[in-house]
Amino acid sequence: MEFVTQHPVLVVSLIKIAIALFVVMTALAYLTWFERKVVARIQSRWGPYWVGPHGLLQPLADGIKFLFKEDVVPPTADKVAYLLAPFLALALALTTLALVPIGPATISILGQPTQLVISHSPIALILLFAISSVGVYGVMLAGWSSNSKYPLLGGLRSSAQMISYEVSLTLSVVGVLLLAGSFDFYDIVGHQAGHWFHFLPSWEIFPQFLGFICYLTAAIAETNRVPFDLPEGETELVAGFHTEYSSFKFAMFFMAEYGNMITVSCLATLLFLGGWLSPFPDRWSWQLYLPGAGLIIGGLALIVGGLRSVQWNAKAVFPVLGLVCIGVGYLCTLHGATHPVAKAVQGPFWFISKVFLLLFFYVWARGTLPRFRYDQLMSFGWKFLLPLSLINLVGTSIFVVLGWHP
Repeated sequence: MEFVTQHPVLVVSLIKIAIALFVVMTALAYLTWFERKVVARIQSRWGPYWVGPHGLLQPLADGIKFLFKEDVVPPTADKVAYLLAPFLALALALTTLALVPIGPATISILGQPTQLVISHSPIALILLFAISSVGVYGVMLAGWSSNSKYPLLGGLRSSAQMISYEVSLTLSVVGVLLLAGSFDFYDIVGHQAGHWFHFLPSWEIFPQFLGFICYLTAAIAETNRVPFDLPEGETELVAGFHTEYSSFKFAMFFMAEYGNMITVSCLATLLFLGGWLSPFPDRWSWQLYLPGAGLIIGGLALIVGGLRSVQWNAKAVFPVLGLVCIGVGYLCTLHGATHPVAKAVQGPFWFISKVFLLLFFYVWARGTLPRFRYDQLMSFGWKFLLPLSLINLVGTSIFVVLGWHP
């Protein structure tokens, strides 16, 4: 207790890091379940179903499997670089999330007022790009250190792809910075407050729609996702840069990929979709009850679905989860001076909802679009996306200089 009283800032930071790691690692695990379920429905399949109710324990089973699988290291591999690559990829993917705020509120922990972000910086956007741009080294090291042809080709592909689309990704957000006049996420989101014509949210996606399209396309390519998953290219390179990886090191690359998906979705939400701001005007007080109403409706759906299920574990688990959701939903409807819960959850609720929609778009694209050829990939990046980003940048600069921006 003496240490806590003497170093409250350090203790609060450690608490936030522990909570964030638990939430993010759980989200990474269940993003695999979510993706498999959505793609299965797109392809008229069930997806994971038998390990736990509706396959909800499948991520746990996969984690245990990866932990206890034999770890095979190629005898001719560069051992240091081979072991370093997955740790580097995952560490950088998780570090960027430390700069992402999920709400405007300041809460009190151990008497210390703290924001809903692990590390607040006035140049957070520059730091995030600096950290994420180093992520290419993890993929490149994995391909080179394996001392095998397919991983080397996958690593070279990924390096060229990530560097190419990094340029368009960075240029696509400069228009937002010109309009907001700051690198601080709180200032950028604050600039998007208010409504045009009393009902249309003044988010940057409307004046910067071209920049948003460029950003979203480049972000998909940056994270090596379909239709830009050339570094893995199963039909050509077996599995690309991680072909020679097994056991938990193989899983770490996938965790890094999903972590990067969350990062670019959070960044798109902060820069273009108003961050934690509600799309409805503040005068519409009924929106305070949307988080609670959503949880209550979800809880009722879980109860009904569990009782109608043919799985005995779903009959036992889903009604209990439904009651928990209803209880939490009721707490989220409390509003007033003594119970300001409904107002406090607004920011995280809207932020997480927007991020979830973008992640759903990622999965939807995977189940819908075919893979590009490598020459198409590079031509699209350099000959189409980069000029389009430059046109958006020049057009925004002219509007800002002439004072025509909102």
